[in-house]
Amino acid sequence: MDALCGSKFWDSNLSVHTDNPDLTPCFQNSLLAWVPCIYLWAALPCYLLYLRHHHHGYIVLSRLCRLKTALGVLLWCVSWADLFYSFHGLVHDQAPAPVFFVTPLVVGVTMLLATLLIQYERLRGVQSSGVLIIFWFLCVVCAIIPFRSKILAAMAEGAISDTFRFSTFYIYFALVLSALVLSCFREKPPFFSPKNTDPNPCPEGSAGFLSRLSFWWFTKLVILGYRRPLEEQDLWSLNEDDRSQMVVQRLLQAWEQQQKQAARHTAAAASGKKVAGEAVGLLSGRPQAREPSFLRALLVTFGPTFLISAFFKLIQDLLNFTNPQLLSILIRFISNPEAPAWWGFLVAGLMFLCSVTQTLILHQYYHCIFVTALRLRTGIIGVIYRKALVITNSVKRESTVGEMVNLMSVDAQRFMDVSPFLNLLWSAPLQVILAIYFLWQILGPSVLAGVALMVLLIPLNGGVAMKMRAFQVEQMKFKDSRIKLMSEILGGIKVLKLYAWEPSFLKQVEDIRQNELQLLRKSAYLQALSNFIWVCTPFLVTLITLGVYVCVDENNVLDAEKAFVSVSLFNILKVPLNMLPQLISNLTQTSVSLKRIQHFLTQDELDPQCVERKLISPGYAITVHSGTFTWAQDLPPILHSLDIQIPKGALVAVVGPVGCGKSSLVCALLGEMEKLEGKVSVKGSVAYVPQQAWIQNCTLQENVLFGRPMDPKRYHRTLEACALLADLEVLPGGDQTEIGEKGINLSGGQRQRVSLARAVYSDSDIVLLDDPLSAVDSHVAKHIFDQVIGPEGVLAGKTRVLVTHGISFLPQTDFIIVLADGQVSEVGPYSALLQQNGSFASFLRNYAPDDDQEEQGSRTALQSADEEVLLIEDTLSNHTDLTDNEPVLYEVRKQFMREMSTMSSDGEGQGRPVTRRRLDSSEKTVQATEAKAKATGALTQEEKAETGTVKLSVFWDYAKAVGPYTTLVICSLYICQSAAAIGASVWLSEWSNEASMGGRQNTTSLRLGVYATLGILQGLLVMLSALTMAVGGVQAARLLHHSLLHNKMHSPQSFFDTTPSGRILNRFSKDIYVIDEVLAPTILMLFNSLFNSLSTLVVIVASTPLFAVVIVPLAVLYTFVQRFYVATSRQLKRLESVSRSPIYSHFSETVTGTSVIRAYCRSQDFKVLSDTKVDANQKSCYPYIASNRWLGIRVEFVGNCVVLFAALFAVIGRSNLNPGLVGLSVSYALQVTMALNWMVRMMSDLESNIVAVERVKEYSKTETEAPWVVEGSRPPEGWPPHGEVEFRDYSVRYRPGLDLVLKKLSVHVRGGEKVGIVGRTGAGKSSMTLCLFRILEAAEGEIRIDGLNVADIGLHDLRSQLTIIPQDPILFSGTLRMNLDPFSNYSEEDIWQALELAHLHMFVRAQPAGLDFLCSEGGENLSVGQRQLVCLARALLRKSRILVLDEATAAIDLETDDLIQATIRTQFDHCTVLTIAHRLNTIMDYTRILVLDKGAVAEFDSPTNLIAARGIFYGMARDAGLA
Repeated sequence: MDALCGSKFWDSNLSVHTDNPDLTPCFQNSLLAWVPCIYLWAALPCYLLYLRHHHHGYIVLSRLCRLKTALGVLLWCVSWADLFYSFHGLVHDQAPAPVFFVTPLVVGVTMLLATLLIQYERLRGVQSSGVLIIFWFLCVVCAIIPFRSKILAAMAEGAISDTFRFSTFYIYFALVLSALVLSCFREKPPFFSPKNTDPNPCPEGSAGFLSRLSFWWFTKLVILGYRRPLEEQDLWSLNEDDRSQMVVQRLLQAWEQQQKQAARHTAAAASGKKVAGEAVGLLSGRPQAREPSFLRALLVTFGPTFLISAFFKLIQDLLNFTNPQLLSILIRFISNPEAPAWWGFLVAGLMFLCSVTQTLILHQYYHCIFVTALRLRTGIIGVIYRKALVITNSVKRESTVGEMVNLMSVDAQRFMDVSPFLNLLWSAPLQVILAIYFLWQILGPSVLAGVALMVLLIPLNGGVAMKMRAFQVEQMKFKDSRIKLMSEILGGIKVLKLYAWEPSFLKQVEDIRQNELQLLRKSAYLQALSNFIWVCTPFLVTLITLGVYVCVDENNVLDAEKAFVSVSLFNILKVPLNMLPQLISNLTQTSVSLKRIQHFLTQDELDPQCVERKLISPGYAITVHSGTFTWAQDLPPILHSLDIQIPKGALVAVVGPVGCGKSSLVCALLGEMEKLEGKVSVKGSVAYVPQQAWIQNCTLQENVLFGRPMDPKRYHRTLEACALLADLEVLPGGDQTEIGEKGINLSGGQRQRVSLARAVYSDSDIVLLDDPLSAVDSHVAKHIFDQVIGPEGVLAGKTRVLVTHGISFLPQTDFIIVLADGQVSEVGPYSALLQQNGSFASFLRNYAPDDDQEEQGSRTALQSADEEVLLIEDTLSNHTDLTDNEPVLYEVRKQFMREMSTMSSDGEGQGRPVTRRRLDSSEKTVQATEAKAKATGALTQEEKAETGTVKLSVFWDYAKAVGPYTTLVICSLYICQSAAAIGASVWLSEWSNEASMGGRQNTTSLRLGVYATLGILQGLLVMLSALTMAVGGVQAARLLHHSLLHNKMHSPQSFFDTTPSGRILNRFSKDIYVIDEVLAPTILMLFNSLFNSLSTLVVIVASTPLFAVVIVPLAVLYTFVQRFYVATSRQLKRLESVSRSPIYSHFSETVTGTSVIRAYCRSQDFKVLSDTKVDANQKSCYPYIASNRWLGIRVEFVGNCVVLFAALFAVIGRSNLNPGLVGLSVSYALQVTMALNWMVRMMSDLESNIVAVERVKEYSKTETEAPWVVEGSRPPEGWPPHGEVEFRDYSVRYRPGLDLVLKKLSVHVRGGEKVGIVGRTGAGKSSMTLCLFRILEAAEGEIRIDGLNVADIGLHDLRSQLTIIPQDPILFSGTLRMNLDPFSNYSEEDIWQALELAHLHMFVRAQPAGLDFLCSEGGENLSVGQRQLVCLARALLRKSRILVLDEATAAIDLETDDLIQATIRTQFDHCTVLTIAHRLNTIMDYTRILVLDKGAVAEFDSPTNLIAARGIFYGMARDAGLA
């Protein structure tokens, strides 16, 4: 270099050992000038590559851009001027040094490059260029030193030596500075960029480089969030690359690629096997069917972004090791009083600069990695959703809805949680190696002792992690089964209440929970153990290393530099070692999740080719040739060798006994069953009405349109034909009424009609109707048949396949298919079948009215006008169809809103006088929402996201649940632990100072002993506090779940009708999970970081008292940032959790309705719908991630200031400080950044997670129903002896403030009477039975059973003595025995006898498991008829004096119906039977018949008298052809 300059390149006397340092002119002209150029040329290739792939449209040439370009050109001119000046000198024999030619040339070319780059960026649409900002910044920094030197030189010599170069340099400096300033401004947005119609785009896209670096673009949202709680509409739209559409598409392509490869591999292996013959066969075993790897698909999709993040991480890791080196220079500087003061300031400045750079890079890394994690979750959710739309029914049977939702919620979340740790896989070893290398430099081979200890601890940690993982897997199983059980309980809560079965199920849940908590406790203890290991590891390592170092050789003196630099290196080492076990356990959990997801994604899909859609024999709409079908490959076929041809436009009825495969036939035509052999062809679009209507949680209109465009005429005609118009008048919002989950606020009949309307509106060529007429009253059924299905109906001309039990419609069908045991026994028109005298004919003769002709005649005789009137009065009575299982209806109609907890917890019981209370604000909102609800007809309230600060009472609730003493103990243990830690460090500092005093250290063993004691004590205290917290946390989890469960089991039925089950389940799954597994560790981490930060401040203030001055401003800044952040992040977190549940409830809704969605070919729309819901959730996740980065940068800046001031004050006060104290305070300061950051994060995490306690508490305090057992007034043994039921002036309403449903009802039923209850829709038939069971409580009047007022006894005493056969037969997953007798009260013989009487014994005996036959979720593996028979068997077992039948015979064919009626007549001969009837022929022989109308008794007499009286009953009987 000296040759290049013709002078000295480096002169340490000039640059280092002086109080006024400077650099040699040669250094300034060569290396210093080249640094920016080297940077730009090095960055160029990567940057150009990036620009080629990211094109945003070009930016119009602006003033700013012209100015930048002009500056670039001027700089280039200045450099060339210098170059020509050198040539000028050469010509005039002044021979300048070579450097004066090289440097201007290099700088000039680089400036030209920068100018061109400015233009190229403009053409690629870059608004703010980071590369150039850094370049100009480097230029300015490197020009500052010559700037000072030239002035100093001129002052020293009194004249300017080289005027031309002097002036060009200052021009150059001014231009570079201006260029830097200009480059900080951003350009206009690109022209021709895709039109931004986005109302609220994310500002990140258009933010400048510096704004992105410091996350300044986020500040606007933080301020907004601080001013008022954020709402949905404040959130920015997602960036294009984060949208589900993009992400899922990319992941799906990669996954399909994997599947193809796997298929090819398997095929190749199979074919290779054939060729290879015996010898190879022996060696290779059977060909491995390679599973497609979901992990590979993920890597292909998200790998590249991980690589970018890895690059940031690498730089950050390397920077991490500069501070300990600087610390060692600082301690040397303090120990050397002769050193010039500027050294110290330079070191302090460098420490600060290094920390700030590290902060900025670290947060870029985090932002990159978390956004990738977010995309990962989006992709996985999308792929699972798409798979769920195509899985076969057998797969669905294996995994319940709950399990599938878990895949989406828990397992996808696991991937998101593990992503940030993935880079540790390479970064941790790198950090460990570097740390060991630097330690070796300081302490030599003694380091190996410490490293050996670390290595030994790894298997121990591995063992603990493995054990914890095993617990985790087992706990997942318990959690799965608990959630599954809970979801069934919520689904069948009504049945549980009617049968008084809650205690049995309560016990089941409690048992599972008990096991779950035991595992929790175990894993918490293990966690405490690993905590102990982790706190002690760095300490023990330091102890052993220093101990070995001091003991090995007497000449080894432990001075401040060695002690504290090694301590700070060990602290760096602590992070990767701390993280590794966490990473390992996270990875193990994720691998479990990966297996679960992969297993799900590789499950069998329905074969889309199963049903031929294109070709069919001419004239036919549906043909089946020798078709054999099964529900799952391993089950026996349900339908054998079917041959069916259905001509276009025919109306075909499918009839047959229960369980003969009628519904299965419809499914086979839809392609829902697995085809074993044969051929099915279906030509034309299909509409499908399932037996149990599937209703979406959206408005009634959306349910009917089902994604088709609105055509008002057709829509109106559809509603009219399906008898829905009158219902609309009653529904609060007309057809805009929101329908709850699973159609909860519609009656069974209404749901069925909506489902039918959907089919009619779809205007499809083929309509498959799976028994739609059974859920509606007989006259409605007749209306629907005539208006919709029959030859005159709306669907006339379409091909209709109708599964039915109603005989009266058969004559009007074109032909009839009779099924028996899965085979077609007869086919033909009605008349032909009658003449064949087969099984069908005999069956008909038994059941049809005597003279068929007469019935035909009477039907025509009814004048059409008459029929109209009848219908209007009848179906469309002004109340609603309350016949069905969800009582609350009415109230829904009127205006229904779930009251907020404030109202219910104020406890306005019915009996008490209500005092006027001041309306607090929350109640005013209730009233406002109720008013709004009246207008819109929304049923379920939006789940409210709490706003504002979490109330202290919530923390207090949790502390109480943990136990107040436990809480105190934990705090005091932490204080002691901090004291021990400080003590150990101060002791080390004193020890290292001995070296500077007297050279030798004699009291080695004492020093080591005390240091060891303090350290181990600290570890033990940490372990104790973790153990106490574990005990407390489990205790809290137990109590909170207990109170939640018991409250829910005691909640009145109305609560469940107005609260979507998903919302209640969310409390039991998500919130309980947070309380179980998240809260306690969060609190521990918070305490850790809090006491860490405090002890750091104490140490720094103790060593450099000056520091106390900056504590206040720093603390103010810190609190300021923290308050701003917490307000925003808490609200974002809440918005996130509120927008999360719709994803899962939509998913579970989809899973239950897949057959309907597929039949209507709506899969694509549902995918889009799901993506929209996921995106809505991402919209609040993304700002939440950014808010953490925003906070991190600002808080770490505070931490970096602490480092700066600790170092500065150490330099300022170095005269009266010893090296030990400086080492102590600065090494502590270096750790504070992390602690401060964690502290805010944990505080806000705690605030966000404690919300779970708030939500669980909210649902633990809702209103409960009457007590189950009232100890003082239990009914006598054997009550009721006669079964006499009396309603006295009985009135009831669904909720205070609503109309009465039953008005002053007085009915007296004598013991043993059989009473049929009939009435139009909404007359109060079901309400009457619900009152008997006290599902609804009296408004006035009373019900007496055998003279005992039912309101005086406990609910269970009452309900266990009554029996109901409900309308919807609900079964729970479990054995058949459990479904019949959950309390195990009855003997085996009793159960078999009941089954025999219920005509189920044949079926049960045929099952290999017998009574232990497993019913699937909701009894899906039994037909509806069989389920109804199971309910009958339950009733037979209970043998109570009073039996209520609620429309129980609707879904059953006539034979079974007769069996049931006969059984009831014989077995319940001596009992009181109340039947809500729809088929009048079942009650024609009852003692008396009660006709209700509008909630009052219209007629009450024997059937013969009523017919003679020619009143309402006569009209009904005539319509049914019985009069």
